[in-house]
Amino acid sequence: MTTAPTVHETPVPTGTAIHATLPGAYFFDAYEVADQHPTRSALQSWLDIASRTPAWTRALMFVRNKAVRLMGLKDLGQLHDGHPPASGQPLRDARSYRVGDRVGIFRIRHLSDTEVVMGQDDKHLDVQVSICKQPAAPGTTPRVVLSTVVHIHNTLGHAYMAVITPIHRVIARGTAQRLAEHGQG
Repeated sequence: MTTAPTVHETPVPTGTAIHATLPGAYFFDAYEVADQHPTRSALQSWLDIASRTPAWTRALMFVRNKAVRLMGLKDLGQLHDGHPPASGQPLRDARSYRVGDRVGIFRIRHLSDTEVVMGQDDKHLDVQVSICKQPAAPGTTPRVVLSTVVHIHNTLGHAYMAVITPIHRVIARGTAQRLAEHGQG
């Protein structure tokens, strides 16, 4: 029997593209886990876990999308939705994507082998999510960090975050757990 990898809450990694978006943020968090695939790019790690979004997360996104449309906000779709990259290459191959391409509910804002920042802007708030690969220090294992940064625009954004923050924390921890578990067993 294997034990589940441990998810740790951690600061948003300094020196990263997502860290540069922190000034003025209303909300941010980050979760760190052992990187089971340190040679995979950050975007490939995201594509691998997004394609395995749990049914309960898909159900919550479905409810969220129906509810926010009543308030005039965007129906984002699902984390695992496929959108053809501008390159015309396969959906599940990270090498197919460029900055500006859509991945699930997000658009790619920054892309390197070690970090992908994806975001979505709406009239109530802007959200950015990062997967950041961190190499192993001597005597340690490589790590991967999932970070979220939110900038609010108005009262609706504050109300939205009051409802969504507890749900976000559960989904983010679960996503980090899936990053750690992917490839085990």
